[in-house]
Amino acid sequence: MSDLATEPRRSLLRRLGDLFTDEPTDQAELQDMLHGAAERNLIEADALNIIFGALQVTEMKVRDIMLPRKHLVAICAQDRQAVIFEQILESKHSRFPVYGDDLDDIRGVLHAKDLLALALNPKAADPSNFDIKDYIRPATVVPESKRLNVLLQEFRATRNHMAVVVDEYGQVSGAVTIEDVLEQIVGDIEDEHDIDEEGLIKQLSDTVFNVKASAPIEDFNEQFGVDFADDEFDTIGGLLLKAFGHVPDRGETITLGTLEFKVLNADSRMLRLVEVTRSS
Repeated sequence: MSDLATEPRRSLLRRLGDLFTDEPTDQAELQDMLHGAAERNLIEADALNIIFGALQVTEMKVRDIMLPRKHLVAICAQDRQAVIFEQILESKHSRFPVYGDDLDDIRGVLHAKDLLALALNPKAADPSNFDIKDYIRPATVVPESKRLNVLLQEFRATRNHMAVVVDEYGQVSGAVTIEDVLEQIVGDIEDEHDIDEEGLIKQLSDTVFNVKASAPIEDFNEQFGVDFADDEFDTIGGLLLKAFGHVPDRGETITLGTLEFKVLNADSRMLRLVEVTRSS
């Protein structure tokens, strides 16, 4: 075979070799390569979003997604059986931190399913025989600064689904679940007890809030005392996408009026979570 006949084949092999030997030197280059693969239909859009979510989780910390202390539904170890049952039924949660003298005195975690026997066994349901210590499990305690990918590994290794979060002084600042972490990768996971309006805006301090992009503009305006128009977009995410002019990357910021918005999580198509700081 002549050299002219073999040259196109060599050129093709060289191009294929270059495609697989060029390695990204940073995350930005990796994301560009993944975007390119998606544009060539080598990766589906949903898969690309999950990959980007997984990459962002490695940079996020527990404080970015935790349920703040003020919103915790916790059970006092001294409460009567009837009070605890009522609290479980009203909240419809499946896991509850249990505390002693105060919320910083965490004794463990109660799984609602562990109390099912009390509803089925009349003798066990006798309040005089009830001691919550017989039902609580050890609590997993993590610092606010723990990275989400590390926490996810720990959840998988220990088979725990909830962790109590403490600040640098050892005081309880909130709680986080495995579902919270997974939502940063695959998007919102709704169960039969989820209420759309709950948990969309979480106050972290007097001036700092975490806001899901799906929060209705009307609710956002009411919370922050602002008057963003909702005639074009229904959610704060839609409003921010227009303000940015593109789908922003994690860490990008923009100021609207007296509020600064910092992107905490976004995939290739939409915003998921932002940090809102109100000027003092």
